[in-house]
Amino acid sequence: MFENIRLSLRGILSHKMRSFLTMLGIIIGIAAIIAIVSTIQGANEQIKENLVGAGSNTVTVSLSQDGWPMDFGYGPLPDGVPLLDDTVRKELESLDTVESVSFYNYRSYAEGLYYLNNDMGSCTVYGIDSSYFHTAGYHLVQGRGFTAQDLQKGAKVCLLDDVAVDTAFEGENPIGKVIDFKDEPVVVIGVVAHNSTFEPVINTLQDWYTYSAASQGSGKIFLPQKVWPTLFRYDEPYTVLLRATSTDDMTKAGADAAEILNATLQVGEESPITYQGQDLLSQAQDIQNLSRSTNVMLIAVASISLIVGGIGVMNIMLVSVTERTREIGLKKALGANKKRILGQFLTEATVLSMLGGLLGVIVGIILANVIAKVAFVPVSISGGAIAIAVAFSMLVGVVFGLLPSVKAANLHPIDALRYE
Repeated sequence: MFENIRLSLRGILSHKMRSFLTMLGIIIGIAAIIAIVSTIQGANEQIKENLVGAGSNTVTVSLSQDGWPMDFGYGPLPDGVPLLDDTVRKELESLDTVESVSFYNYRSYAEGLYYLNNDMGSCTVYGIDSSYFHTAGYHLVQGRGFTAQDLQKGAKVCLLDDVAVDTAFEGENPIGKVIDFKDEPVVVIGVVAHNSTFEPVINTLQDWYTYSAASQGSGKIFLPQKVWPTLFRYDEPYTVLLRATSTDDMTKAGADAAEILNATLQVGEESPITYQGQDLLSQAQDIQNLSRSTNVMLIAVASISLIVGGIGVMNIMLVSVTERTREIGLKKALGANKKRILGQFLTEATVLSMLGGLLGVIVGIILANVIAKVAFVPVSISGGAIAIAVAFSMLVGVVFGLLPSVKAANLHPIDALRYE
């Protein structure tokens, strides 16, 4: 085997230009596939990161009606939806894919919410329990957080996020200030910020609409959950927030939690009201799936170059057999059998293709990085794709080198020695 490889390399180096031109189709094919796969994987990872964020791993499970999330700011409360208790919480926390659980209420828009003359109605208002900030990934940056007494007695105090502070207070220290909440005074006691400072990568206007526009708002206001009935209404169903153990577990965590929560509903089987997990990982996968067929077509087109390269290998190996006919006859006259001759030429074809594959990988990595710089798209070089590309190039050498190798092995020694 090693002797065949040595002879193959010597033959390739003795005809450098011809060997390079022979490998060119394989180089182009492998380079194109590596560049396409790297760009596709980079784009998919960017989509996933843009939507999921920097490791928040949170999943919202909320009541839906006919597949649409229910907004309790309008219309009557649904029948047959009991308030969730600690028994349900413990059952959710026992799921392998769930790290922590929080029950909360919210309004995406709240009327009658002012600080002095500043209308804060566009802020999202939350009524939260003691585990919300840990589950959602917030930390205190100013003032103090809710005490156990604040949460148990429903004190009229609130925390703001940094966006709400910038929007309503315009640089003024908010601690101790009073917000007028439907004619109820609520005192600001602290400011929180999300643990992650992740911002989505925006390259196009469509990216802005997909990842950024939906997240625009005037900030968030957090109230103790027990003060919620005073400001809004009693017996309002909770929304559930889960922190999954990993990003990849988000979809399963949401589905498993929804199954547990739906078992608590006291509605008929035909009811349009159900709990549904709404995780961003699933949205990312939906967007990724939209381009899957196009990606497959691009790889298929690039693979044509490999077939062309394989035909080039077969052609040059046929020429090599013709040029070395007397050499083959001499080897057979000295006792070389068909298997020996077949192995030599098949090894030469495989080595030629593998070298083309390796050069193609190098060119593909360079090409992928050039595309990233020019088109402002992320790339993710896949070790698996590189290994498959090199293995595939070797397979091309074996398949397309087989015919010339068989031809060489079947030459009659006397006819080969007489060949001019």
